[in-house]
This record gives sequence, C-alpha cells and structure tokens, in this order.
Amino acid sequence: MDEKLNELKSIIYEISDINKASAVLSWDQETYMPKGSINDRANQLATLSKISHQKFVSKEVGKLIAKAKNDVQKEAPDSDNSRLIKVLDRNYQKSVKVPSKLVLKMAKASSLGQQTWARAREKSDFSLFEPYLKKTVELYREYAMIFKPYDHIYDTLLDDFEPGFKTADVKLIFGKLRTQQIKLIKDIKDKPDIDDSFLFLKYDGQKQWDFGVDVITKFGYDWNRGRQDRSTHPLTIDFGMNDVRITTRINTKYLPTGLFGSMHEAGHAMYEQGIPLNLARTPLGGGASLAIHESQSRMWENLVGRSMPFWKYFYPVLQKTFPNQLANIKLFDFYKGINKVKPSLIRVEADEATYNMHIMLRLEIEIALIEGSIEVKDLPEIWNKKMKEYLGITPENDAEGVLQDIHWSMGAIGYFSTYAIGNLVSAQLWECINSDIPSLSNQIREGDFSELLSWLRKNVHLHGAKFEPQELVQRITGSKITPEPYIKYLNNKYSVIYDL
Repeated sequence: MDEKLNELKSIIYEISDINKASAVLSWDQETYMPKGSINDRANQLATLSKISHQKFVSKEVGKLIAKAKNDVQKEAPDSDNSRLIKVLDRNYQKSVKVPSKLVLKMAKASSLGQQTWARAREKSDFSLFEPYLKKTVELYREYAMIFKPYDHIYDTLLDDFEPGFKTADVKLIFGKLRTQQIKLIKDIKDKPDIDDSFLFLKYDGQKQWDFGVDVITKFGYDWNRGRQDRSTHPLTIDFGMNDVRITTRINTKYLPTGLFGSMHEAGHAMYEQGIPLNLARTPLGGGASLAIHESQSRMWENLVGRSMPFWKYFYPVLQKTFPNQLANIKLFDFYKGINKVKPSLIRVEADEATYNMHIMLRLEIEIALIEGSIEVKDLPEIWNKKMKEYLGITPENDAEGVLQDIHWSMGAIGYFSTYAIGNLVSAQLWECINSDIPSLSNQIREGDFSELLSWLRKNVHLHGAKFEPQELVQRITGSKITPEPYIKYLNNKYSVIYDL
C-alpha cells in the first residue's frame, strides 16, 4: 500500500504546486500586475489550469485512487489517509467528467473577466463587463449540465464550494433565517437613529494601516508566514501553508473599511496557518469549505472585532491614534456607531443585521442566471429592483450596485451563500467556545486572544478539509448547521444597542 499511496501522493503534490503557482500569478494580478499585461496573464493562468486538470484526471491517477480505496479500508475511517482518498476520489469523479478544453476556457474567461470588471467598476459602466459575464455564465451553465441528473442545476456549482450541500438545503436554511432577520430589522427601524458621523471623517491611511496591523498581530496572524497588501477587493490567498497572504483596502473617509477588512482576512489566513503541516500539498491542506472559512473570518471581524470587550482594550489606543476625530466620542457611542443597523448598498460594509439580506439577493440572482430564467443584460435593473425590495434602497450607479463584487468576474458562481452560512456557523461555534472558555470575554477585554486561537486550532483548524462542512459542525457542536444561535446572538446584541 505505502508504495502505491506514495506514488499517488507524489502526483498530487505536483498538482498542488502547479495550483499554488497559479495562485501567485492571481495574487500578482490583484495587486501589482501592470494593467496592460492582462492577456498574457490570462493565457498563463489558463495553461496552468489545463495542465493541472489533465494531470489529475489521468487514467494513472484514477487507477491509483481505485487501488488506494481498497487498501485504506484497513485503516481507521477518520485517519488522514482514509480521508485523503475519500476526498481525492470525490474530486476525481467530478473532475474526470470535465473536458480540459472547458477548463481552459473557464480559466481564461476568469482572468479576462476580472480585469474587465475592475475597469467597468471604476467607470461604473456595466456594459463594459456584460459580454464577459455573459460568456462566463454560459461556460458555467455548460459545466453544471455535465453532471446531469441533478436535483437542481445549481447543485453542482454550490457543491464546488460547500461539499455535500444542495440548493434545497440552502433555501431551507435561508427560509428560516429570512423571517427572523426581517423582524429584527423592522424592530430596529422604529428606534432612534444612531449617530455614526464620526466614522466618516478624514482618517489618515497609513495610521489606519498600522493600527490594523497591530490588531491582527495580537490576534495571532503569523507575519513570518504571511504579508498584507492592497487590492480593489480584500482577499486571502495561500501559496502553501507557510505563505498565506491577505489584502485589504483603505478608505480615508470611512474608518471601518480597512480595519474590519484586515480582521476579516486575517481570520481566513489564521485558519490556513493553523492547518497541520502533514496535510500540506494535498486536498486536505485547506479549509473544510468556504462557509467554514467564512465562519473564521466573520468570527474575528464581528464576534470579536465588533464586540464591547474588544473595544474596551483597543479603543483608548484608537483614540490616541486619531485624537481629533475620536477624543470626544465615548466608548459606548463608538461601539454603537460601528454596529449601527442601516440598510446599505455595499455588502462588505453592511451591518450584521442586514448582511445576510445582501447574500440572499445574490443567491437568487445566481440561481436564476444558471437556470436561464434571467439574462445578463438585465442584471442592473434586476439588481436595483431586488435592493429596493430587500433593503429599501436603490443604487445610484452600477459601481454601487451590480458591479460591487468581484466574484462573478472570477467565475466564483455558487459562492455567495457561503457567506451567510459562515455567519451561522460562527455563532454556533461561538456558543461552544464560550462554554469551554468561560473567561473569554475577560481575556478579550485584556487583549489576550491566545486561548481563543488555541481552541480554534484544536477544534477547527486541526482537521483541514478532512470532513465535509455539515459533518465538521456536528462533530464540534453536536448539531448540523442551524440559524438559531445566530438569531439569538443578533437579538441579544441589538437589544442592548437599540434597547429593544
């Protein structure tokens, strides 16, 4: 067994290296690449994607996986080798159905689409991006249809990000969540408005950057194995377990953008940095799913970063950093300001009470695009109509509306629901964490995050991608993913802020 398994692992390691090389090129594309080199980069990324795909779906890999499936039956079902073969077999059975030509087209469309999206967003002109998005949707519909029969055509795309999830699962969870969140938003709407004008003053960009660096350093982000840069859209990307990078963006006229962006991406990165090194260069050497990943980023951004204990420690430092803006703003007023509930146009800057409504809107649009029940050319109008329906506001331009997210341009169709599911998981985990660490609030109040990170390392990060999301959450919390803890968390938090 060892000889054949090692032979299989050797091939998998090479494929991983190719994919990580692609990640380096993608990171450069988002940060420092000259705009004029987009066609060169698109070809490079497409070629690497094709090579990676062809190596993985080879008959040799298929035979080695089949042999390993029999051999690992002698090992414990939860052993690293057993789980590796299970994940490899799942991925192989899915990938082998996809023609290399389609992989090449999808990769090229993604690279070209991202640069076109950035230009269209800058000019706030959806028409520039429309033909690229139309092509992307056609390619991903073609990809999804390969996997007939299915319960729903969107299942295939969702499964790429949330293994084991079905469209019906997400609709059921969101159905329970929507009613409760709408009620909370309506209850808050009747309360006096919170003054957050102090957040919209001029804040020096470098000072924001330095403060954010200090925060995520205390969180536990390992700078020896990572770095932070600037990009149009904040992101986390890894080139290996010892090189996990993040980006953020700074808005000198709105303080929360850069700070909470850094916290969010650091949450993603610390997850990757906490996965055991023995899983490196294998499909197990990453997060269990995008929702589990999002549970980590949203936990550090919101449950920690927007909490009162956190700011009891950090607010005096922030006041000293920006005395002209914050010297006369009391702690509780600042806390209320950063947690103000107000329907907003931009998803990444939405408050916790309204954020999931942004996700539901996008999910509905994605499903309709893949079903073919709506056309790409109509997206600006559909987007604006749904924003009015869901949040009571209408974007003034395409940049604030249909062009605000990078995901569709990069072919991440099936992704958006993971954000909301991640919110639910974060609260579900948070209940367990506080039960296991009764002094957690006091520790955060003292700027000590070591026991929190240690708990996450032991209970979440340790497993990498060995378990599908529902199985992992059930192992940790005793139940599958459910909205109740998140609704409870929101109600408790906003009852204090808005005196509900």
